Amino acid sequence: MTTKSGKGSQGSSIEFSSNLSISTPANDYDLLDRDEFLAGVTQFGGNADAVDFGGVTDWQKVVTRTVASHNQNLSYSNNYGQGNLRATFGYTKTLGVVENTDLERITGRINAVHRFLDDDLTLNVQVSISRVNDGTAPLSGGSGFRGDLLGASYSANPTWPNDPTFTDGGTQLLPANFLENSLLETKTNRLLVNGSAEYKFTDELTGKINIGYDKSNGQNFSAVSGNILNLAGVEGQGFGVFNTLVNENRLLEATLNYKKEFENSNLDVLLGFSYQDFGTSGINSAGRGFDTTNLEIMSNDLTTTVKEAGASIDGSFQQFYYGTNTNDLIVNRLFPTVTPGDAVPFAFTRRVQALVADTFDNTDELQSFFARVNYSIAGKYLFTGTIRADGSSRFGPENQYGYFPSGAFAWQIGEEDFIGDAVSTLKLRLSGGITGNQDGLGFGAFVARQRFGGLGLNNDLTVNQNGLAIVATDVPDLKWEPTLNFNVGLDFGFNNDRFSGSLDVYRSETTDVLLQTPPAAPAVDPFQFGNQDAAIINRGIELALSYDFIQSENVNFSSSFNIAYNENEIQDFASAVNTGEINGQGLSGAFAQRFEAGQSLFSYYMAIFEGFDGDGFPIYRDLDGNGVGDPIADRTFVGEDALPDVTTGLSLNLNVNNWDFSTYFAGQFGFSVYNNTRNGFFTAGSINNARNVTPDVLTSGESGGASADPSTRFLEKGDFVRLQNATIGYNVPLSGEGTFKTLRFSLTGQNLFLITDYSGLDPEITVNTGDLGSGIPSRGIDWSGFPNPRTITFGINASF
Repeated sequence: MTTKSGKGSQGSSIEFSSNLSISTPANDYDLLDRDEFLAGVTQFGGNADAVDFGGVTDWQKVVTRTVASHNQNLSYSNNYGQGNLRATFGYTKTLGVVENTDLERITGRINAVHRFLDDDLTLNVQVSISRVNDGTAPLSGGSGFRGDLLGASYSANPTWPNDPTFTDGGTQLLPANFLENSLLETKTNRLLVNGSAEYKFTDELTGKINIGYDKSNGQNFSAVSGNILNLAGVEGQGFGVFNTLVNENRLLEATLNYKKEFENSNLDVLLGFSYQDFGTSGINSAGRGFDTTNLEIMSNDLTTTVKEAGASIDGSFQQFYYGTNTNDLIVNRLFPTVTPGDAVPFAFTRRVQALVADTFDNTDELQSFFARVNYSIAGKYLFTGTIRADGSSRFGPENQYGYFPSGAFAWQIGEEDFIGDAVSTLKLRLSGGITGNQDGLGFGAFVARQRFGGLGLNNDLTVNQNGLAIVATDVPDLKWEPTLNFNVGLDFGFNNDRFSGSLDVYRSETTDVLLQTPPAAPAVDPFQFGNQDAAIINRGIELALSYDFIQSENVNFSSSFNIAYNENEIQDFASAVNTGEINGQGLSGAFAQRFEAGQSLFSYYMAIFEGFDGDGFPIYRDLDGNGVGDPIADRTFVGEDALPDVTTGLSLNLNVNNWDFSTYFAGQFGFSVYNNTRNGFFTAGSINNARNVTPDVLTSGESGGASADPSTRFLEKGDFVRLQNATIGYNVPLSGEGTFKTLRFSLTGQNLFLITDYSGLDPEITVNTGDLGSGIPSRGIDWSGFPNPRTITFGINASF
């Protein structure tokens, strides 16, 4: 066998790789142990004996774990002269550092290329199939004041025994019981097919057609059994959710490429057309009242009931449901006419006592015409011009198309005669252009639409029917969100690029910002998408440097460094939108950020905390001049945001004979994190209610009766430096005559250490806590985020 590649050469090879990884949570919280906790309860006037249940449990260690994961890949490739074939198979089993979290992935791929007609016609086919089984624990950024499994473990009484059947008789979630009686799993099948045919009409003119098909079919089931404790409406009867999601995307793209070399110049022209459609369909359903507490049987009972109930309905429908207050299956239809409350006799077995289901089926389309011209003179002066006309069905008929031109110029200064031999690379780059964005828009956001509102599945197994609700208002002038970009760059290198780098200065301006805002009073519409009179400006500079310190036959050592500074600002927005939802007890409707002109994106807006008074109650800065600091009335922008001003990275690479070593450090500076976990869990009010906290709470001076409103008390600098990864590898010297052609062993560590003053688990954790209906995602808010693991991986790579 040989491992040659390229047109005309022949041969085949087999490659195999296997990796074994050990992961453990990189950090955890310093919580009170049993004795400290009981002393703290007494300190705040509680009865320690009443909350002492005799156990000694570190609940973080119950919920998190050290795990082993593995990954294997096998590939076969064959180059037979007129084409080549490559087939790969992969299997991955990854266990999360939180109990009950795991991911299993099985993939198979085939890539085939064949040339016909004296190599003028080339056919290329790529087929990929995969199955992903994803299991997770009950984790949710929008989990309310009690938090999810992680939040329950942080606040759990350390005297509780580690027993799933134990109850304290209260209302707090019990971690061991929560783990034992919850199940969340998603199973997704995916088929991806891409094919292309390229034909060479002449030496200068080539045509190419690409087609693609991508379909994924996922099913998600989550359930909490009736054995759960302290969860009203679920305890004793069980609750489950079954959702399906089918994404089906199609692509057709055709291009013509003309290349011509002249005496002192080159011309490259590309013309193209592209069409894509994106189909999304599925069902969201929930059931309450199960005859079993076996989670797997609950999953089967709910999914079977949903499928059989849907199959028993004739015609199209949006919703169906039944409960103890219905005698039939009730169906809500939108087409061909709106028909609420259509009663359909039961023709299936009801394995759950109450059921609600809502379906959806949407298709978006994207069509593009584009052209690009590259022209170079003497290999020194490079000109590029492009134009795109992109059309989207997400916009109204008058504004479906956006037109986006761009241009660039590059001057290879290093090729000029006046540049000395010491300069190996010197290139000036100038570019500018407009790009379009439609992200954030859902299906049919520009046209007035109604659907039946959400169905209420009540604790008493009845169902509340909601009537037609407005889901989108008429916005006929909705259009693309354009961004104007300018960039000036310089690439340089000296001594045959032993020392090289680049410097870029840029500015981008996004206008006609697509934003979801509440309608003007007295309208009752839930929201309205529109192009707001606002601009988002990004200005920055980026520097990258590389240097080969040692270049010899047996030893090579090189380093690369990059640093970037970015300044962000919102301009010309006449209104203000509250964002960055905060969760926790007593924090319903609370927020920490605001979208407003004169500020950056994700700017923190809150009261300024100035300590505690003599009674242990918080003091806030008085900004409205009424003599009283108030956490609501005296909210303000505090000069901090969640976007790093500076990002940087450093990589080191060393090769000594057959050994190699590489490492990468990453850093971010000039941003802040809102520690919602501390706000929601680690306050005097928490231990006053017999929930665990961190030691600093006992010495903070805070009263057990104090409120914990969002304020700068919980806002922390997020600056950090992280050893992102480090790898040491050994390439076994082989004669080439044995079984193996190549053999390599490697040891890799990820997230090996973190330097930061942030008191949470990780300053890079961002949890989607909610958006208060704004449509603006959360950033920089830490609410019992998934622990970032530290991972050590041993790998073997071989070819034969």
